[in-house]
Amino acid sequence: MQVGFLISIFACFLIIDTHATKDPNTAPNRHTAVHLFEWKWKDIANECERFLGPYGYAAIQVSPPNEHSLVDGRPWWQRYQPVSYKLQSRSGSETEFIDMVHRCNNAGVRIYVDAIINHMAAAGNRGSAGSSFNSGSKDYSSVPYSAWDFADSLCKTGSGSIENYNDADQVRNCKLSGMPDLLLSKDYVANKIAEYMNRLIEIGVAGFRIDAAKHMWPNDLNKLIGKLNNLPSHIFGQNKRPFIYFEVIDLGGEPIKNTDYTWIGRVSEFRYGKYLSEVVRKKFGQKLKYLNNFGTGYPVIMSSYYFERNNDFQGPPSDGNGNTNDVVINVFY
Repeated sequence: MQVGFLISIFACFLIIDTHATKDPNTAPNRHTAVHLFEWKWKDIANECERFLGPYGYAAIQVSPPNEHSLVDGRPWWQRYQPVSYKLQSRSGSETEFIDMVHRCNNAGVRIYVDAIINHMAAAGNRGSAGSSFNSGSKDYSSVPYSAWDFADSLCKTGSGSIENYNDADQVRNCKLSGMPDLLLSKDYVANKIAEYMNRLIEIGVAGFRIDAAKHMWPNDLNKLIGKLNNLPSHIFGQNKRPFIYFEVIDLGGEPIKNTDYTWIGRVSEFRYGKYLSEVVRKKFGQKLKYLNNFGTGYPVIMSSYYFERNNDFQGPPSDGNGNTNDVVINVFY
């Protein structure tokens, strides 16, 4: 595997659930997924055939495949600044993405796409597929979105951005880090996002990680998921729904809880990684033997990824000072 990239491993603890979007759609007897953050599509395809498939891995979470903003220095977070839903990104072209999905499925490894659907890009003015945009006027002509497709009128803060995380309306109606907040309750916006996700389903992806889900209303997300097609039957079988898991950062103390979203999919549990990190680093008297009962008290199944530096979350693979972090491995039940 490539050195310098984050690899997060999590075991999918499967439970019986009536909600079809909680099924990870893995091949039989495969239970472990990896996060190949910022890998190129051609390298992921090779990894599926050479290592992940033969060694029984179940799935891969890949970086967002859609067109993103081009930012000076090419930081990792530019992938989280959508410009359009064209499948051209730093990881490769649409053709390379399709080839990767097909080769990984043939190797028994499913693909979960990191879906950035809460907002559009604020940084820059040009995207990875050559599209131009203007975040000030909210002109994203390659979708197209205009100012009417954003939630500005619902946000009651002076800045237009989130100012108080103890106000659920602000968290869900105002801009996250200054990025224009899409009006998901509007049918036109939801239909555009569904078109993008259905294209990925048609290609053969097995599911989606919904980024920044706590910044969207659960009912709006449920309506969007209802617009998604079933997975291709020739790969996954009849009437299979895409696997959905939501990123909801819930460390306690805020009105929005990860359990607000469990009725429509699985939800990330950031405390899993925090607890494991404390054990590995022997913080707060934690010991390896305590992992014997690991999982008790954590009702949410699908984990996400936790990065700690100066008590803040930092995105992989670099910290707040631009330094490359060590490879982090998270194993969950």
